[in-house]
Amino acid sequence: MGITARGAWEAVKRHFRELGVDCQKDPIRVIGVGDMSGDVFGNGLLQSRSVHLIAAFNHSHIMIDPTPDPETSYQERQRTFKAVKSWTDYAPGLLSEGGGIFPRSAKSIAVSPQMKECLGLAVDHITPTELIRVLLTHPADLLFFGGIGTYIKAHAESNADAGDRANDSLRVNGRDIRAKVIGEGANLGMTQLGRIEAASAGVHLNTDAIDNSAGVDTSDHEVNIKILVDGLVRTGRLPAQQRDTLLTSMTNEVSALVLRDNYQQTQALTFMESQAVEQLDALGQFMRRLERLGRLDRAIEFLPDDEALTRRAAAQMGLTRPELAVLMGYAKLWLYDEVLDSELPDDPSLADELRVYFPTVLRGRFMDDIPHHRLHREIIATQVINGLVNRLGVAFLADMAEKTGHGAVEIVRAFIVARDAYRLVGVWGEIEALDGEVSAAIQTSMLAEVNRLLERVISWVLRWTVKPLDMNKTIDRLRKGVEALDTILHQALPQDLSETLSQRTSHYVAEGVPLTLAARVANLIVLASVGDILAIAEHFDAPINIVGKVYFDVGARFGLGRLRAAAEQMGSHGYWEKLAGAAALEDLHAQQREIAHRIIGFYSGIGSMDPAATSLLISNWAEAHKADVSRCESTLAEIRAMSRIDLAMLAVAGRQLRTLADGGKEDSKP
Repeated sequence: MGITARGAWEAVKRHFRELGVDCQKDPIRVIGVGDMSGDVFGNGLLQSRSVHLIAAFNHSHIMIDPTPDPETSYQERQRTFKAVKSWTDYAPGLLSEGGGIFPRSAKSIAVSPQMKECLGLAVDHITPTELIRVLLTHPADLLFFGGIGTYIKAHAESNADAGDRANDSLRVNGRDIRAKVIGEGANLGMTQLGRIEAASAGVHLNTDAIDNSAGVDTSDHEVNIKILVDGLVRTGRLPAQQRDTLLTSMTNEVSALVLRDNYQQTQALTFMESQAVEQLDALGQFMRRLERLGRLDRAIEFLPDDEALTRRAAAQMGLTRPELAVLMGYAKLWLYDEVLDSELPDDPSLADELRVYFPTVLRGRFMDDIPHHRLHREIIATQVINGLVNRLGVAFLADMAEKTGHGAVEIVRAFIVARDAYRLVGVWGEIEALDGEVSAAIQTSMLAEVNRLLERVISWVLRWTVKPLDMNKTIDRLRKGVEALDTILHQALPQDLSETLSQRTSHYVAEGVPLTLAARVANLIVLASVGDILAIAEHFDAPINIVGKVYFDVGARFGLGRLRAAAEQMGSHGYWEKLAGAAALEDLHAQQREIAHRIIGFYSGIGSMDPAATSLLISNWAEAHKADVSRCESTLAEIRAMSRIDLAMLAVAGRQLRTLADGGKEDSKP
């Protein structure tokens, strides 16, 4: 099936998407390590017909093809792969002019004019060792590792640190790599410090664990499927003679499930990398938390210590992608144990997490048997933690725990509620379906909007819902509120906010996003207020359109959007400022909710009110509290006029709003 290579190629595709290149269509110049007889290299170099394989080497030969014909070379790679052949069996007549297959045992290799032009050589002869070092540092589009050996280290490391004496003479430093992308289909193609050094120099790469994760995931699926199927055979639910046929029939779907996980994992790294500078403090906090728990040794994993983090913060540098990949693995392991040790995997609302793990044929024929899988809790735990970390990244956990004081399991519960109430799985799917249709930057921007919603709703669930949390009931309640508000959203919004959302929608559409999806994503952050609006509507048995309009008009009247934007941008002076900004943001939302609650409670007959009259309702309420409202509006206007709003100003604004909200507690309805 070549699933490891296909997973590694998915990672390669992700890197090229970020560079604005479709490596399935656009030509890419490739240097390869390995030969077509190898499963990873062979399968990997057959994933795209756009590959221009200009050079490759294995343990015994070097292949040079200066100007390859992509289709001809693809066909020959396919032939040699099927025949399990190495470079000596590659048809020399199919190589472009000036190319050749050269033994690494040769004392010297004659350099053709075409090789000089292709590889930037200025010599007439070169040793095989020198040629391989040239290949490793050549400015190709892709350097693809599919063979055994550690060929790249950091400049500060010795060859002994690489632990691969056979390749000491070939090894180069990460800072000297000029390939745009590295695909590490083989294990240990680089040292971790070599990866970090290459990433710091601008090379796009992950780690071998990430690029090879599809193979591990396939093994997990295979084991879990066989446990289920073998149990069915033992109990007579499945005839023994049908076992192998059934397993074989699931091959393609298992492959798709695995590649889906691989896609989401590399997507998570892309998202984390896009916010690496902003999240540096939170990631530092998370690493220290894992260290206190005895779950991480930063020195062993080559992660920066606190002094190095301080230097990076000063230089506006975040963690590199290889470092983020390592930390993501630790986050998943820690969160898996937290979830597995809790009652969460037994929650009935997570039944679908178990079912969707298995291929369709098992869900169709043996739906009732799946819940009795002896590793059902472990599968559910894996599914939910992959869902959270792959979507929200690592820093989110640290941030949310610090902001709310809740533990990991409670955060996971709230994530599931938010995800399902807003039907985000479908939104993610639509965004991901735009691969090749819109830029990677637009997709990342849209995913960031989804995460803004998740952060707000998760915080709301943790703060305002009854504990213990009934997930199914909360999902159903919020989902109905989302659907109700969504249908009347633009009628409920003040004109300037409605225009802002329309402009955001138009921006996405101009970038190639379908209108329906563009509007959905643009509106998400406003729909994040559903919880507050729903709570007020339920309390007063009032129509959601009336409550929604009052709620948003309160935000517009007091200019809370500008204050919230300032709070969201807090963090340039460190982690604690960021936490303080998050607390101020929570307070602003809470005061908007409380003021809207007071206004709704100030009037009788709210259920029969014309939505167009809500502005008059607010004006009348403001007139009844003229002194408090005037004082508050004056202070807020002065703060909003400042070029930069700091924490002290937000604290004053929060106090003014709180005083205004509290001042209406003794209101009597007119």
